[in-house]
Amino acid sequence: MRTNFYIDGFNLYFRALKDTPFRWLDVRKLAEELLPADSIGKVCYFTARLEIRPSNPGQAQRQQTYLRALSTLPGVEIHYGVFRSGVTRRALAQPVAGLPTHVLVRHSEEKGSDVNLATQLLVDGFNGEYEQAVVVSNDADFAGAMRYVRDGLGRRVTLVNPDAKTSSPRDLAAAATYVKRLWRSHLRRSGFPDTLRDEVGVITKPHGW
Repeated sequence: MRTNFYIDGFNLYFRALKDTPFRWLDVRKLAEELLPADSIGKVCYFTARLEIRPSNPGQAQRQQTYLRALSTLPGVEIHYGVFRSGVTRRALAQPVAGLPTHVLVRHSEEKGSDVNLATQLLVDGFNGEYEQAVVVSNDADFAGAMRYVRDGLGRRVTLVNPDAKTSSPRDLAAAATYVKRLWRSHLRRSGFPDTLRDEVGVITKPHGW
């Protein structure tokens, strides 16, 4: 079966990879591990470039190293949203008498990746690029696009839930033809080698990963 993958990068990271030894993940190898009998077409990875933060100055550099590694993979497309940062005024959950009831907090918000994934999923379906689409996420916002691909375009939609501890939202699971769990065994068999090369030079797995 001709199969494309659509990976919600941040959802995958926070649901399955954060603080694990599996962050140095070859997403094409993961696709082949999840569906070994299928013909894997393209693997679309949706993310946004992190900003450099004083509290974690190496975070953005580690991400950039990982994105370089992903760029070496055949058939892998990286689609970027953006991070927007700012300061907003928020009410305290438990205000104290005599003290201010609101505080200024700095926040950052990732924008665009969900829309990009849903759009690419639909466009590729309209263009007949796959017989099956695999969505790797646990975000219920994708339910509408998935349901249209299944019911409107007549294509198979497999949902891969990256969270081994939490069931998929009901609406999201109901929009899929089939729901599959992502297990640690899949991740364990899908890592990059510690070093690889691109046209710039050697890419080395980040320290601590």
